[in-house]
Amino acid sequence: MNAAVSFIGGTNGNKKGLSAILAANPGDLKLRASLSDTNFSDGSTLNFDDLFLSVEKPGSFIIDFDIPEKDVQFQFMNTFKLEGKQINWSYTHMRNDHRTVLDGTLVFDTANKLSARHELGSFNCKLKYSYVHRGLTTFEPCYDLEKKSWDLAVSRRILGGDLIKANYETLSQVLGVEWSCSSLVNEDGRVKVTFQKLTTLLISLRSKEKWFQHLSIWLRASTRQN
Repeated sequence: MNAAVSFIGGTNGNKKGLSAILAANPGDLKLRASLSDTNFSDGSTLNFDDLFLSVEKPGSFIIDFDIPEKDVQFQFMNTFKLEGKQINWSYTHMRNDHRTVLDGTLVFDTANKLSARHELGSFNCKLKYSYVHRGLTTFEPCYDLEKKSWDLAVSRRILGGDLIKANYETLSQVLGVEWSCSSLVNEDGRVKVTFQKLTTLLISLRSKEKWFQHLSIWLRASTRQN
């Protein structure tokens, strides 16, 4: 059995904190326990207010336990062939939210996929088609049946692994451009630019999974009178 443990500790004023992850792989299962921003109540006793447990069998099921919220999430997945085409599906149930979501993907070939996502008991259903052109550029139109709106995402690999992605939401009129850059720095970084109805420009930079700079610019359109 393989096991790994990682800890991150620190202080914030008079408060002491600890984050820890314990992962173990007994046989075909993956076990994971994590603590996030757990504080010492009196300098020696831990308050397990952010304890999460997970049991996974890759390609079969994932069960997540949220101890503070007394919540559990089940996800079951499988893959099978139909008329020579691969179908991937998953069933996810969130107990506290009383939500059940079905996801399915029909793989025509390595470049073409058709996906569907439906929340049972609602009109929430989305259809997405994915086409990969020459292994570098991906086009993903998506239709929301509940909102009756289209979204479009286009992404391309550049500079030996960097990814540039643009997406447009027709209902909210939001255009977003995101650059995931790993070639220019020694760690994963991300730059995101968002235009909302062409009046708001939002720029965000992220490094090591944390947004460390945030800038918003409001653009005003003006007319010139002769």
